[in-house]
Amino acid sequence: MTPSAAAPPGGVVPRMGFGTWLRTGDEALACIASAAEAGYRAFDTAERYGNEVEVGRGIAATGLARDEVFVTSKVWWDHLAPQAMRDAIRGSLDRLGMDRLDLYLIHWPSPGGEVAVESYIETLLQLQDEGLATHVGISNHTLALIGRARDAAAGRPLATNQVELHPFLQNRRIAAACHAASIPLTAYLPLARGRVAQDPELAAIAAELGATPAQVSLAFLMAEGHAVIPSSSKPARIVENFGATRLALSPAQIDRLRGLDRGARFTDPGFAPAWD
Repeated sequence: MTPSAAAPPGGVVPRMGFGTWLRTGDEALACIASAAEAGYRAFDTAERYGNEVEVGRGIAATGLARDEVFVTSKVWWDHLAPQAMRDAIRGSLDRLGMDRLDLYLIHWPSPGGEVAVESYIETLLQLQDEGLATHVGISNHTLALIGRARDAAAGRPLATNQVELHPFLQNRRIAAACHAASIPLTAYLPLARGRVAQDPELAAIAAELGATPAQVSLAFLMAEGHAVIPSSSKPARIVENFGATRLALSPAQIDRLRGLDRGARFTDPGFAPAWD
């Protein structure tokens, strides 16, 4: 793993990864090639994205050794029963052309609690014990669900809680709860669906640093101790985003960015839990 892609202190998830949501077909292959060339060594996918075949082919085409990359996939909420999850991870591995995942996540908690947290965490840990995933974790889990997941894991580490996180939704209560439970956060939508480019404060700080608002947003989240998984279909933007790993913000700039939090959420499907 390259130093710029190393995990934050206390974590295992590389601090900068490439998100593949919405990248399918030839576009996905081209994006992964661009990302690998730029320096990304972590790639995030999910069974629900419908692109695991392309992600696996794209990674193989880079020529990187398997232990040089960190691959994450996720199980969808309708596959959380024990046998369904076992079938799901094997399906993901088959599509990726791999014999193990570096990280396997519960993509969303079971709507209405149909499958209990305790049950799906138990299955997740069994899959880890069987060597199908080196690390396991959760995604889109609320305060109450984080506590139940932690208790169900009974002292075994959960590598991350992947949540929507950007300057306009800093999820401080979730961050505090996860910190207390020793569960690092991974930020998806770290560029707020492109809205960071339109913010005057981000633009002002970017001008001070000779950077872009996107780089400032990513550098801020990493400075806060989070991993980030930006995505783009444009090779130049993919390179630009990775450049955030070399950007240093001052304490005063970080304070200004903390002031942008306004609880703006851009992902809220009907099956989502009741957010804190």
